[in-house]
Amino acid sequence: MIRVGIVDDHAIVRTGLRQFLGEQVDLRVVGEAASGREAIDLVRNTEMDVLVMDLSMPGQSGIDALGMIRAKAPDLAVLILSGYPEEHYAVNLIRQGARGYLNKECDPMEIVQAIRTVTLGRRYISPAVAELLAQQLGRLDAGAPHEQLSEREFQVFLKLARGETAGEIAKALSLSVKTVSTYRTRLLEKMNLSSNSDLTYYALKNRLID
Repeated sequence: MIRVGIVDDHAIVRTGLRQFLGEQVDLRVVGEAASGREAIDLVRNTEMDVLVMDLSMPGQSGIDALGMIRAKAPDLAVLILSGYPEEHYAVNLIRQGARGYLNKECDPMEIVQAIRTVTLGRRYISPAVAELLAQQLGRLDAGAPHEQLSEREFQVFLKLARGETAGEIAKALSLSVKTVSTYRTRLLEKMNLSSNSDLTYYALKNRLID
């Protein structure tokens, strides 16, 4: 029996997933969470094999939670199920330790297939993500500017792009304000941008934030 946790801030999505996954003879939903912070508590307190997690949630996002979950439960397979198209986040998050990335518009049976795949210790690469990876391998350049960022730089970038202050980011990520400022300087340099408003424009243009 594969034990599954569900993380999504929409109750209707969690209910639908729980009912659908419950119809599969080899899957059992063992817990739910509505935010990144709740996801970390769920992982800490519940034995599971796969965590199916959304990205966009109030407070601590799935992106913020991913690193902490990997630190607390390195063997737990995290499968991202997001409303954002694959080209915006998939490659970055798979690099950061997610076992797979699915868009919420996918066929429900693909979620089941992905859960079964990542439980075996493999990554689930959908055709859309496989195409993105192939495109990256075929390019001489290293990809889009945000794809050059480290996991922590990417977290800070998204928070700055949403208008959060250095103090707010420091509190959310358990860092010092000075460290956040260092990350900001580094990511601006890597992305060849000069201000927070540039970051916001870039993120909106690339549909990394709403």
